[in-house]
Amino acid sequence: MPQAGTIEIRNLHKHYEVKGMPLKVLENISLSIKPGEFVSIVGSSGCGKSTLLRLLIGLEAGYEGQLLLDGKPITGTSLDRGIVFQEHRLFPWLTVEQNVGLGLLNAPGTQAAKDKSVQEHIHLVGLKGFEKAHPYQLSGGMSQRVAIARALVNRPEVLLLDEPFGALDALTRTRLQQELQRIWQAEGITAILVTHDVEEAVYLGDRVVVMQPRPGRIKRIVDVPLVRARDRASADFVAIKDDVLSEFSHEINHATVAERLERAAEPLTA
Repeated sequence: MPQAGTIEIRNLHKHYEVKGMPLKVLENISLSIKPGEFVSIVGSSGCGKSTLLRLLIGLEAGYEGQLLLDGKPITGTSLDRGIVFQEHRLFPWLTVEQNVGLGLLNAPGTQAAKDKSVQEHIHLVGLKGFEKAHPYQLSGGMSQRVAIARALVNRPEVLLLDEPFGALDALTRTRLQQELQRIWQAEGITAILVTHDVEEAVYLGDRVVVMQPRPGRIKRIVDVPLVRARDRASADFVAIKDDVLSEFSHEINHATVAERLERAAEPLTA
C-alpha cells in the first residue's frame, strides 16, 4: 500500500498576464490536508479550482506562496502525484492494459513487477476481463475507470481529480462515485477532488472546501462527519448538502439582479 501524502498550501497567490495586465486567479489560499484525507473543492466557474489542481500536479508554476508535499516544495510533475481529468485521455490505439501501463513508463522496477501492478489495478477498478479491449469498445464510465487505474498504478501518495465524472450521465456518475470511494479506501491515499457538484463533494469528502471567485479564495471549509458508505437521502447528508449550497445563494441572486438590470437597460423595440 502506498504512503499517503501530506499537502500544505500556504498563502498561495496566482495571477496571469492578460494584455499586459495582471489578472488575479487565486488569492491567499491556505489549506492543510492530512495523510489519507479526502478533500472536495467546490465552487462556481472562474473560482480557480482547476488552476489550484494544476499547480498541485506541477503543470503550472509562477505563483507566490508555498505548495508542499510531505514538507518539501512541489516542483514539476512527479510519480508521487497522480491525476484524473474530466476527459479520460486514453490512447485509442492501445489496449486497456497498455493505457494503464503508461503510468509506469518512467517508474523504476522490473517489467514483471510493472505488469503485476497493471493487472492489480485493472482488477481494482473492476475491469478484469477487459485487459485486451480498446477504448472504442468501452463505455464512458469504463474509460474513466481505466484513467483512474493509470493514475494509481505507480502508487502515488496523492490522487488529484479534476471533474472526473463531469461528462458522464447521472446513473454512471453515481455508480462511479461509489467505486471511487471504494478505490480510495482500498489504496489508503490522500485524495483531492475538484467538482461543481455539491452532492458529489459531500458524498466523497471528509471536508468540503467552498471557494468564491474573482479572484479565487476559500470562503469556508465544511466538515462532513458522516460514516461511510453515505446515504444521500439521510437527513444529516441533506442538511450538510443544503448548508454548502447556501454558500452559493448570493452568487445566484447577484446574477439574477445583474440580468434584470441588463434587461431593463435594453432599448425597447417595436
